[in-house]
Amino acid sequence: MNLSLWTNAFRPGNPRAKHVMSAIRPLIPLLVTAGILIGGNGLQGTYIALRGSAEGFSPSVIGMIGAGYSIGFAIGCIYVTRLLRRIGHIRTFSAMAAVSASASIGLSMIVEPTFWFVMRFVIGIAVASLFATVESWINAKVTNANRARTLSIYRFVDLGSVTIAQYIIPTVGIEGPIAFNIIAIALTLSLVPISVADKSSPKPPESIAFDLKAVWRISPLSVVGVVAVGLSMAAFRNIGPIYAKELGMSITSIATFMSAGIIGGVVLQYPLGMYSDRLDRRRVILWATAGSIVTGAYLSFGAGSSELANIVSVFLFGAFSMPLYSLCSAHANDFAKEGEHALVSAGLLFFWSVGATIGPLLASVLLQYFGPRAFFLYTSFIFAGFMIFTLRRMQARAPVPLSQRRWRFRSLLRTSAYFNRLADPSGKDEQV
Repeated sequence: MNLSLWTNAFRPGNPRAKHVMSAIRPLIPLLVTAGILIGGNGLQGTYIALRGSAEGFSPSVIGMIGAGYSIGFAIGCIYVTRLLRRIGHIRTFSAMAAVSASASIGLSMIVEPTFWFVMRFVIGIAVASLFATVESWINAKVTNANRARTLSIYRFVDLGSVTIAQYIIPTVGIEGPIAFNIIAIALTLSLVPISVADKSSPKPPESIAFDLKAVWRISPLSVVGVVAVGLSMAAFRNIGPIYAKELGMSITSIATFMSAGIIGGVVLQYPLGMYSDRLDRRRVILWATAGSIVTGAYLSFGAGSSELANIVSVFLFGAFSMPLYSLCSAHANDFAKEGEHALVSAGLLFFWSVGATIGPLLASVLLQYFGPRAFFLYTSFIFAGFMIFTLRRMQARAPVPLSQRRWRFRSLLRTSAYFNRLADPSGKDEQV
């Protein structure tokens, strides 16, 4: 994205400014809602790990609690479309916001691992439904004239909300119910913009086809890739705070460590995506995977307990590893036929959820028994396995010629299958 064009568009006196604002104004309530929701969810992921550790939960127990969220998220992704078709967007959003806020308050009332697992499972279902609802709602209102701008704003909202949320933890502290209350307040307040400012009633979406065998047939490499991303990056989001704490970092430094990994994930998205549109995407996937292996190995054996070295290294780790999901999705869509893109999006999100369920469990056990050095050694091992599989697939299957590709790289969030439609300027494959 050209930053000068973006800033010039909003410069006072520029005739384009009014046009730009009028184009995105109807979407502002939904974008504000998304920002509140993303921030609250991002805060909870980090806080659960730190609070659980402070309560004496072992890393493996914290990993189990993180897996509960991923299981719930996968179930929510599968069933939310039925709920949207049955009761509509606003009722679905209101119900799931109430459920997730109530479960968040429940976490502060009963501090017990099994109860936390159940509550995080419930929150996973609710949050998946909330993301799907708001992104389906945006899809219903976005046009090709404002699609790119809306997508850019949405990515900035995602990055800013999650980053700011990390620093709420050192502000309010680990102990007590304050952080849980803030999360519940955020989830409740997410209702306000769409309830007060958005009077639209979008048409319920059509059902999205769900065929995992078909997705594997379309691209085995992409399936293995998103599972690898789930195994590694969900472990980072759930167990990363424990890794940093084991190194002796302060709460503020832990927030910076997590934010660095998240911000780093944005840096190489578009450069890698641009090259993948011009080359065999699998070559770019190999580059990003190799970078993930090297930075993970350095975090294990070179960074030691240095806060600066760990923060810089995790920034680079995020820069290489987080674009892999979008690269794998683009590769799968290169081979998808007309009408199969929504199916690919839903299937890859489910496969990612499978990896995201197992990843925190494996990483937490390794960290508990072998120390923090084992954490990023685990991610390097996962990515090394994916690299070997990618090389084998490059020998088994030719790439789609550039002239025959119908799909370009899109930087995707792993929030719902509807985000893929938001990123698709053709508008041809919204529902199947």
